[in-house]
Parts: sequence; structure tokens; C-alpha cells
Amino acid sequence: MTRLDLATVRALEERSFNAWPARQTAFFNGWLFRLAGGYTKRANSVNAADPGASFKGVRGAAETFYERHGLPAVFRLSPLAPPEADKELADAGYAFFDPTQVASASLAAAARHPSVSIATAASPAWLEGSTAANGVTSLQDELHRAMVRSIALPSVFATMHEHGEAVGFGLAVLERGAVGLYDIVVDPTKRRRGHGRTLTRALMHWGREEGAKSAYLQVREQNEPARCLYAELGFEDFYRYHYRVPGNPS
Repeated sequence: MTRLDLATVRALEERSFNAWPARQTAFFNGWLFRLAGGYTKRANSVNAADPGASFKGVRGAAETFYERHGLPAVFRLSPLAPPEADKELADAGYAFFDPTQVASASLAAAARHPSVSIATAASPAWLEGSTAANGVTSLQDELHRAMVRSIALPSVFATMHEHGEAVGFGLAVLERGAVGLYDIVVDPTKRRRGHGRTLTRALMHWGREEGAKSAYLQVREQNEPARCLYAELGFEDFYRYHYRVPGNPS
């Protein structure tokens, strides 16, 4: 088995933290406690920031921290986390949840498409369409808007049109020669028509035009249609992460 390059993992983890910013972050002995009002696990979880950072005292500190903010302590365990972190959490009753692959690709499949418009700011129409397609609740909507608007790195917002109607949405963030693809979603009534592929290729094209050499994204292992789509576009699994959540996940 090829040994995983933890320096590259760390660089991708840093990019993903920057691309999907938490509203607040607390640092604790090589770990990040991310906080964003409870919207998305990624932005409200404990993450290792340094390869092999000691887990000693982290669980207790995290439980106290998140309880103070009225949230459960959710741990996102990437290859940067030491094995003892997963074991301690499992022994404490934290459930394994949402295994996800981080995949990367060259930009060979990038292609501009006339039905996809690219904007450098999130318009009200993009925000409304994206939240609707994602099933974001009204309580989460304002948090989603605030997080999107707080992205500090070069980013674009793609909208896919079909017969003049906005049917798909996506976000790309550029950092250190790599373009990260996020929030690619199609209206549930318009799926299985190739819109996701077109959106992804258009965002990859923007990244290439801006000087990126590669693209990366995160996809849940249970999302087989998306995994097949991204594989067709040249994405290959690089590393895996999963969550540990208190009790049985809903």
C-alpha cells in the first residue's frame, strides 16, 4: 500500500477549511474547534490540524466547548488524526457516521458551457436557488448566506440554466494552484439529465483559466451516483474522513 502523503493531506484540509469557513474557530493543541451556529457538520466539528496531533484532553475540552454553545461535540477524523482518537471516541459511545472521500483530478475534463453562467459574487438568485435545491431550512438560510459571503479567497458561483430556468448551482474556490468544488446541486426535479456533469466541468474550466493545476472535492461514500459522475471526470479518491457523533446519528 502506498504511504499517504500527510503534507498533501494537510494542505487539502487547510484549503477546505478556508473554502467553507466557520464563523468562529478555537485552537487546542493542534486541533481546531470550528463553530458556525450548527449549520453543516464540517463547519461545526473538531478537526486535527497537525499530523498525529495528540488527542489527550481533546475530547473533554471539545465537549465543554460545544456544550457552552448549545451544540453536540462532533469529531471529523481525517488521516491527520491519530488512531487513538477514533478508538477513544468509539469507546465513549460516539457513533461512526458519514464516511467521505476527498478526491482530486487534473483539469483535463474542464469545459465551458453556454448554459452555465459564472459570477464572482453570490447573487440573491444564486443563494435562493442553492438553498432551495439543497433543502436548506429557513432557520439555516441566514447562516448559509453568511458563510458563503465570508469566503475570503477567489471564488465563483455557477448557475446552470435549462430553457431559461435556473436548475443547478455550484461553488468553486481557488487556493494554491487547486480549485475546490463545493455545493454542486441540481433541482431534485431536474436531475439525471447531465446537469451536474456540465456544472462540474464549467467550474473546473474556470479554475484552469485562473491558473489552477488540479481540482478537488468531497463526496460521501454512500452517494454512488455522484461518485460515478466524478470518476468519469477523472477524480480519484485520495483520502477518507469520517465523523464520530454522540449516540446514534439520525
